[in-house]
Formats: sequence, C-alpha cells, structure tokens
Amino acid sequence: MSNISWHPQSEPNPLPFSPFKASTVPRPIGWLSSVDGQGRENIAPYSQWQNLTFDPPMVMFSANQYPDGRRKDTVLNAEETGWFVWNMATYDLREEVNKSAQVLDYGESEWDRLSVTKEYADNHRIPMVKESPVKFECQYKTTLRVPGNSKVGTIDLVVADVKTIHIDESVIDEDGKLDILKIKPIARMGYFDYTVVTERFEMRVPGSDDAARAGLEGSA
Repeated sequence: MSNISWHPQSEPNPLPFSPFKASTVPRPIGWLSSVDGQGRENIAPYSQWQNLTFDPPMVMFSANQYPDGRRKDTVLNAEETGWFVWNMATYDLREEVNKSAQVLDYGESEWDRLSVTKEYADNHRIPMVKESPVKFECQYKTTLRVPGNSKVGTIDLVVADVKTIHIDESVIDEDGKLDILKIKPIARMGYFDYTVVTERFEMRVPGSDDAARAGLEGSA
C-alpha cells in the first residue's frame, strides 16, 4: 500500500479537494443563536464546536472570519451581550440548519427564513429552537484570536460556561439517558457531506475503577 504525503503548511495539496476537514470527522454542529445589543436575532451553524470540560460544563466554538476580514455575527453578539444558545441539530431539523447557514448582512435575521418555533432563554432574551430537543444557555467567557495565513483563515475561538440546560422529556429513556437514536443528531463531514447518528455501540475500559466508570458514563 502506497501513501500520499505532503507538508500542508509549505506544499500545495496534491489532491483535487482538501482532505483535512474530511478527516477530522464527524464534527458536532454548534447551531448557535444569539442577539446583538439592540436585540436583533441571529442563528447560524458552526462545525468547529465542542465541549471543553464537565466540571463545570464548558463549551467552545471556532469561527473563521469572512474573506473580507469581518468577524462572524455570533462572535460579536456573544462578546457584546455575554450570552448565546446552543441548539442541538437533528436530522428532522437538517433543512432549517442548512438554511441558517446563509450569509446575510449584519443585523439581518436568519430566523425570518426558518420554519421553526421560537422560545426564549431564561438568562438573556435569546431565541431558541423549540423543536430542538436539547439546548444549552451559554455565558460568554473569553475569545482567543488566532491569526491564519489569510483573513478567512483567521479564527475567533470562543469559550463559554453552560449555565442552563433544557431537554425535551420525550428524548430521555427509561434509564434517564438521552435516547440518541431517537434524537438522530447530525454532524458535519467533509466537502458538502453530513452524517446522522443511527447506530451506537458500547465499550468499557478494561480495569477501570468505580470512579473512572462513573466519570465515563456521566453518573450524577
């Protein structure tokens, strides 16, 4: 078996499409809603989104600048108001997630183009997607600006604390766990591709003690 190898920081990509984002998969989607200081509403998906730790629960997302150097509305809104909301992106909501990715002028609202129901967060008046089964209300903590080789390659890495969690009771199974196969969350792949969770399997670390098992399983 032969390999293709190259140095991406100094050599051109030998393939017709970059394999980088297609290799770091699947990536959970940060479907993030926010408002600016005037209360104008925004929602957009981010594929560079992840939890950071669980004690206390913290999350992060990374937002590339636009080619002209403008920063993303979600970043500006989080910095201005101190809050944003994560809405779980599911297969049933896939078309709405995709529509919310459209680039609009600053202050225009993607919500006007979506066929979803709004409900509002407890900590700050930010709209949430009622049909989304899990929502996190996130309090802004800090931004790390990381320069890239271009304006679009430059990122804002935003860190936030999760202050309130909302879960639709219909997606909690008899053991008190999220029924992921019922929820069917979607995730970003490479190119124009997405995937959906329709299968799962369990593995337990050999020799782990009670404390380690409790941590891995998320026991309260």
